[in-house]
Amino acid sequence: MKGVMYLKKAALYIRVSTSHQIDKDSLPFQRQELSNYSKYVLGIDDFEIFEDAGYSAKNTDRPKYQEMMSRIKNNEFSHLLVWKIDRISRNLKDFTEMYDELKDYGVTFISKNEQFDTSSAMGEAMLKIILVFAELERKLTAERVFSIMLSRAEKGLWNGATVPLGYKWSKEKKFPVIDEEEARTVKYIYDLYEKKASTSKVAFQLNSEQVKTKRGGKWTSKTVNDILRNPFYIGTYRYNVKNSPNRRWKDEKEWVVVENNHPGFVSKEQFEKVNKMLSDNYKGNGEFQRANTNTHIFSKILFCGKCGLGMNAGLDRARKDGYRPSRYTCYSNHFTENTRNCNNFVSDITLMPFVLNYISNFINLQNKITQKHSLRDIERILLRGKSFVDVECIDRKGLEETYIAFAVGFDDKAYNNSNEEESAENLELESLKKEKLKYEKALKRLEDLFLFSDEAMSNKDFLFKKRDLTQHLERVNEKLSELHRRNADMRLTTDVAFLNKASNFLMSKHLSGKRNIDYRELLAVVDKTLIQDFIQTVIDKIIVIDKRVHSITFQNGITHNFLYKAKEKQKMRPKQKFLYRSYEPILIQYLKEHESVSRKEVEDLIGMGRTGAGSILKEFVDRGIVEKKGNSVATRYFLKEKKTT
Repeated sequence: MKGVMYLKKAALYIRVSTSHQIDKDSLPFQRQELSNYSKYVLGIDDFEIFEDAGYSAKNTDRPKYQEMMSRIKNNEFSHLLVWKIDRISRNLKDFTEMYDELKDYGVTFISKNEQFDTSSAMGEAMLKIILVFAELERKLTAERVFSIMLSRAEKGLWNGATVPLGYKWSKEKKFPVIDEEEARTVKYIYDLYEKKASTSKVAFQLNSEQVKTKRGGKWTSKTVNDILRNPFYIGTYRYNVKNSPNRRWKDEKEWVVVENNHPGFVSKEQFEKVNKMLSDNYKGNGEFQRANTNTHIFSKILFCGKCGLGMNAGLDRARKDGYRPSRYTCYSNHFTENTRNCNNFVSDITLMPFVLNYISNFINLQNKITQKHSLRDIERILLRGKSFVDVECIDRKGLEETYIAFAVGFDDKAYNNSNEEESAENLELESLKKEKLKYEKALKRLEDLFLFSDEAMSNKDFLFKKRDLTQHLERVNEKLSELHRRNADMRLTTDVAFLNKASNFLMSKHLSGKRNIDYRELLAVVDKTLIQDFIQTVIDKIIVIDKRVHSITFQNGITHNFLYKAKEKQKMRPKQKFLYRSYEPILIQYLKEHESVSRKEVEDLIGMGRTGAGSILKEFVDRGIVEKKGNSVATRYFLKEKKTT
């Protein structure tokens, strides 16, 4: 027992499904009968009434019921009194769960009409018997209702559902009719898919153009696919095609299909063509699909950091929105002898944001760096962004090589060729370096002599000597710079030539300079082969250890090794924030009209999957906009009332 209730207080729960039920089951009747029973039979004058009018007993998604159960868990009541058991639920599972909770909190359950009290063993036994027959009655009623619904569907009558985009409800016809404005959007989607042959690209363009879904949400490849697959747009009415609980397709023999049932606005020819394209893309038969099938962006440049072998590319499982990333596994995993198996693998989901954003930072560094920048400045620029929150640092050697290549303009390795001309240039370079060091030391000794020596030096002498040394140093620096430029021009390719192509690519796609590159957005508008060519133009080799990028070797030979933070120091990766303000008006309006909302209803409302809808609801709860009531499938969200002072 989770709490002890010393004072007696009763919760009186009453419910009717409709306003047309007979007086014996009406709200006023139940209210009067239960109040009298509490006062005169139980001797409890302290009671509170919870009313749910117009709610079915098929589940417990009822506001007052949820409020009552929440307060029972706070040990506010000693008794729960109802007119009949089915006022609580006709679902045996829901009632059993509720009854177990009542026992945990020491609350006595009483049914006035069935005349039993669970405080006695006989009363509890009677309860279980009645529940079995209540469940049977519910199922028989459901079968009768389903038969009626099938009969209506066969006649082409509307049985209730979300009206598809492109239609609106007509009270006169009691059936959806064409909404011309929305119909234009649907036609545009069909035309767009014929051109792009990709639901992801269609969704991206619709979102870019700020075209909204039926309920004002964002487009995904699934919502686009649902519209393209819906025969309602060619006048075909379907019913009983999916199971209600899990939304899985039923056997086609169970479907009710009525062709030419209502006016459509998409031609049958276009509908059939688009659906053939969808099927071909899914099976890998279409030309567009073949162009993109099995294009693994990091193929041939990934290596295992544990054993040194290459990594084999394959397709990972499909995500809820249809996206199927590549997965790269160490070749040792394919050996028959498991003794060499190192179980090293990584996915595009990890690689794409890390590599794309690192290349972007690398290119931005090229545009920003000067000789005044420190190695720490370079590291800070390269590790900018949320993709690198767990990276502690980059190895010093890689940073030094980057500084030389970008800020100074040469790489010592480029001058190690054997021809005489380059050898002479190397000698000149070494001579200038020594001369530069000599003048820098002379300036330092001069300053020390002037500031700290006992031998007096006039300010005038100091300034003249300093000017002469500074002029000598500047001339040496000019010669060094000229030599660097001359050597760079003589090369067939410079250290940063490969970045020029990359920079052009990024600029053409409006990605250069962004704080964060969304690789899913990029995949929606750019062919995978082009992205693969871009990355492999810049990068020669990537080493992976424990699902993380350990090092990147660029085409110019520079290697950056990454040191990661210890696990206890790693930041939790922040979950994607869903700009809740953009969904706030939609959700609040819905709550004002319907009082509460479930996660599934939010999915349909804003066009997101289970995880996305759950994250948004959590953010609304955290911000105090809504409050959560109930558990498991009975969970619902209510608009939080603002406290008035």
